[in-house]
Amino acid sequence: MPDRHHKTRNQNYPEPERRDRERDRDRDRDRGRDRDRDRDRDRGNESYKEDRSTVYYYKERSRNFVEPDQEVFSPHESRNEEALYNLKYIPTARGLCQLMQFLVNLLIVICAGVPYSNNGRYQDVAGMGGLYYYYYGGAQAFTAQEAAKVNELADLLYKLKLPPYIFTMACGGALMVYALVMLALGVLRVPYRCPAVLLPEALLDALISLGYIPAVAFYFIKLKETYSNPICSEREIMYTSKGIKGYECGLSGTDIAGGFFGVMGVFVFMLSAVFTVRAFRAVRQMKQQREAEDNHL
Repeated sequence: MPDRHHKTRNQNYPEPERRDRERDRDRDRDRGRDRDRDRDRDRGNESYKEDRSTVYYYKERSRNFVEPDQEVFSPHESRNEEALYNLKYIPTARGLCQLMQFLVNLLIVICAGVPYSNNGRYQDVAGMGGLYYYYYGGAQAFTAQEAAKVNELADLLYKLKLPPYIFTMACGGALMVYALVMLALGVLRVPYRCPAVLLPEALLDALISLGYIPAVAFYFIKLKETYSNPICSEREIMYTSKGIKGYECGLSGTDIAGGFFGVMGVFVFMLSAVFTVRAFRAVRQMKQQREAEDNHL
């Protein structure tokens, strides 16, 4: 059938025209083959370019993915973990409370140290001459026997007053050291590395705050017993007989100031305990969040 059709078609045209048509058809076929070959070659080149670009972009994406992870995230974390101290801790709530603890106990030690360093012995003001002699007058000076008696009473009274002052200075000095140690631990970021230390700190702060109450009560009770002693009353009478004031049997200004700072210590340490508990919760939550992020990554 195709042969017959081909022959029929060839018979419909003259011989020269038929040859021309076959030549044109062969030329078109050759051009189509060349066109297909060029298209295949171009397609191969394009696929090769795409493959190279894909590899290039993959490398670029890989490099961009690695660089932020190494240059931004990891060094930031390593700096935080490797930091040995952080002075920004001092102006925080806990840092300020610990500074207040140190300051309050320092004032308590000073208030107890002033009467501790003063034994209250009598000085012959008339024998000093000048203004003291004309102001007090020779008649207001103690005789040698009276001066010896007054100094003996002053020594006995001083020994009676020593225990509460020594106890106050010892407790105040120990609490000053405690406040500085807790402040140093905060600056060295120990609570961040080991949040468990915050719980004993909070417990100690609460116990110290409550311990101030009986300590202040014991302080005033012992001072009252000392000033109620007959030795103090006899000494006061001797000074009053000469018109010399300032040796009454009563609480002095430093005694009252020491008790006031003791009451302040109750609130400062209790506030520090509250802030410590809050810090423990915040650090634990931050640790858990960071662990969750690390596990997610």
